[in-house]
Amino acid sequence: MTASASLPVVEADDTIAALREATPFKDASEPFLMRVAALARISRYAAGERIYAAGDVADDIFVVMRGCVEHVFKPETGAREPQKRLRKGGVFGWAGLLLGGETRRLATVRATEPTTVLRFDTDDLVALLESEPVEGPNVMERFATMIQREFTLPSLLGQVRRLAGPRTDEMSSVSLTMYRLSLWLKSPRPYLMLFGFGVFLATWYLAVEVWKLPRFREMPGITAVVKEWLSPSPTYGLSIYTPEYYEHIAMSVWRVAQAFFLATLLGVPVGLLLGWSKAFKEYVFPVFELLRPIPVLAWVPLAIVMFTATESAVVYLAFLASFFTTALNTMLGVESIDESYIRAARCLGANRRQTFRHVIIPGALPFIFTGLQISIGVSWFSLVAAEMVSGQFGLGYVINTSYMMVRYPTIIIGMATLGIVGYTTSALVRIAGDYLMEWRVRELALSER
Repeated sequence: MTASASLPVVEADDTIAALREATPFKDASEPFLMRVAALARISRYAAGERIYAAGDVADDIFVVMRGCVEHVFKPETGAREPQKRLRKGGVFGWAGLLLGGETRRLATVRATEPTTVLRFDTDDLVALLESEPVEGPNVMERFATMIQREFTLPSLLGQVRRLAGPRTDEMSSVSLTMYRLSLWLKSPRPYLMLFGFGVFLATWYLAVEVWKLPRFREMPGITAVVKEWLSPSPTYGLSIYTPEYYEHIAMSVWRVAQAFFLATLLGVPVGLLLGWSKAFKEYVFPVFELLRPIPVLAWVPLAIVMFTATESAVVYLAFLASFFTTALNTMLGVESIDESYIRAARCLGANRRQTFRHVIIPGALPFIFTGLQISIGVSWFSLVAAEMVSGQFGLGYVINTSYMMVRYPTIIIGMATLGIVGYTTSALVRIAGDYLMEWRVRELALSER
């Protein structure tokens, strides 16, 4: 008699292993496989026992966990391979997935030796796939491929029905981004992030206000900083209630925006040419590498000499490091493109300009946007150095002036504000990249990153 039971915890690893062997689930992520495994029921069959017969109701889908089964199509299906043996990872009982809502079995299946199988209610499995807008359609596509290739059914019979939910290629960038956000919230990462912040703040509080360690004797405690930051009447004149605080933020953001725009406008084309043209690289790259290691502060005297306006000098200093970062990452992106793609484009008749536009630029985009995220961060710390030297407004100016006037809580407020604003601008660049690289977002969403 057949034994059937819910999935025991001790066999969860075996279940995941069997699903990984199954064609429809081979490339699925671990969290998705765990959700699939939660639907499974285990059934065991003796050698020679029939699992189901042609004409039975097609209510379950099966995956072989251990043992072997013989799958025999009824003659009228016209299958080119009427008999097939399936071992671990073999999938059968998929008639309920076929277009038109097939509800009867197309084959008879028997265990040829003691066999353990995973059983999935077809409706429950389809509901799970519909709830997963990225992985669900991919699994259904692999079901269709498996039915056509492994069971060699006639094309009309082997059509797998579509899910009721949206297909991956029909999802917008916003939907994919929100899906990635939901995956992030379901993962342990945000809670580990909060734990990390908690450890950092607790260490600060203990080191300064409780243990009063010698090296932190003059450092303001977290209590004093938060009180000053949130005070309507701050002791040192700077808090979230003072207009001057937002003037400093706005000035720094405006300077970084100018520097980042110029760095992107010049750095991306230069990086593309460095990676694409060997002659251009031979002329330009040695000079590029000679100038790139020079620190921003070393450029301050020349910037003041070159630009009569102090504001232009500050923007120029913020632009420099950002430009080198953008150009270098773009060049590496071009160099990372497989040469076979370029040869394939040329074999299809693409000229040099078309290859550059349709192969080089799209292929380098992931590196370009990675570089831009780094670039805007570099712009911020370059800007702070420039504002400390020659600025009259901005977060760097606040930090430097507060140090000279011994306003230590204001230093921490400026640093924390700089970190928050810098993180926000970097996130905006990442979102812009998601809009321009929907295929990349789908790839990340599929791998649940």
